[in-house]
Amino acid sequence: MAGRKLGELSERLRSCFRRIEPFVQARKYVRAVTSELPKRNGWTIAEYVGDRTPDRTQRLLNRAVWDEAEAMAQIRRFAVSGLEEAARKGGRRRGKLVIGALDETGQQKKGEATAGVKRQHLGCAGRVENGINTVHLSYVREGVGHALIGFQQWIPEEHISDPVTSLRSALPLDLTFRTKGQLAIDICTTVAADGFRPDFYCGDEVYGSCTELRAHFEADKQAYVLRVQKNFRIILSSGMELSCDQATKTLLKRERQWEIRSAGKGSKGDRWYAWAWIATNSARHYLLIRKHLRTGELAFHYCYVPESALLTKTRLIRAAGLRWPVEEGFEFGKDCFGLDQAQVRLYTAIARHAVLVCAALAVCAVTAALLRDRTDSQAPEPLHPDQLPPADPGLIPLTIPEIKHLIAGTTTPRPPGHATHWVNWRRRHQARSRWFHKRARLARDIKITQVS
Repeated sequence: MAGRKLGELSERLRSCFRRIEPFVQARKYVRAVTSELPKRNGWTIAEYVGDRTPDRTQRLLNRAVWDEAEAMAQIRRFAVSGLEEAARKGGRRRGKLVIGALDETGQQKKGEATAGVKRQHLGCAGRVENGINTVHLSYVREGVGHALIGFQQWIPEEHISDPVTSLRSALPLDLTFRTKGQLAIDICTTVAADGFRPDFYCGDEVYGSCTELRAHFEADKQAYVLRVQKNFRIILSSGMELSCDQATKTLLKRERQWEIRSAGKGSKGDRWYAWAWIATNSARHYLLIRKHLRTGELAFHYCYVPESALLTKTRLIRAAGLRWPVEEGFEFGKDCFGLDQAQVRLYTAIARHAVLVCAALAVCAVTAALLRDRTDSQAPEPLHPDQLPPADPGLIPLTIPEIKHLIAGTTTPRPPGHATHWVNWRRRHQARSRWFHKRARLARDIKITQVS
């Protein structure tokens, strides 16, 4: 099925290339990033696809004539339609949320010659490092899957205003400085032109603190659940203005005001937190607070729901819990397809590498979603902490990394059935680990309420 989906996406992308040679090279590039190569750069990709030098790969990224923006639009339409098809076939459309999750990811770089490079905080490094940052949008279908469908690289203002740096990085002549929140507006505007309108947009504090982004969503009657910092100020229905932290301490003193609910299923089962919400002076704005059950750590979400949409605490909790797949998208993009391995310097080349990685990720994401029900044979979950383990734990559904391993196995000389054997071995091992983890969690003395 993955091969068929790759062919389907290739047909969509053909119109983005003026000549056949760059298109053929782009298909080779996608095949290479889906391989088991430990590093993906011009040299390793050229060697893998059979080229005699890296020239064709470098030309594809730097100088060839093709429309990377239109290619990303085709990838987005492919991913959205594919995940929607999977939801329809699996009976997961009715009552399930569709989320647009915003976040940025970094890539460490050496020197000062790369477009947008600057010493800045990089989440991938966990500290201030030399690197670049890119804002991404992930399309998330609850209970089905997710894929990266749009991005914009953040370029420091001093790079744009300096003609030497701008020329060296090949920045577009009409490029203007945009904050990460403003880049998120640009991405959301672009995908809205394709007809993409999620139930909620979600993002962390970078986007929740952007007044312009919140105003953009509200002007468009678009619901959102955005993380904000504890000093973010809200106006209560009484007219009093307090920070999120102050409002929580003032209004949520009783234990019964908190509800323990799941923020959705992770790889090891439900993610349980205590939740509460506080009304503001607007009937459509709420502050949603999440409390960690062991540490008591608080996270704040500023929420807006237009009058035409359903407003319940349950929907807001579900939306807040569906922001994490964008992080998983970064993990898969980097670990499986080399999203952060672009050894290029020019602005367009960085974007083109990201587009081709998103193409490979979309193929695997859609394939995994379509095969989800057919490949899930996990044993029933434990019901009590003393339950004996099943004789056969079964297999977890095929995941994006395992789909990638199967695709790579078709191009690497190995004994018959070798790739399938190891994919199934890992899936059975993960199913067994999940079962024991869920049984261990049953022993915790926590009263839980399932989100319906």
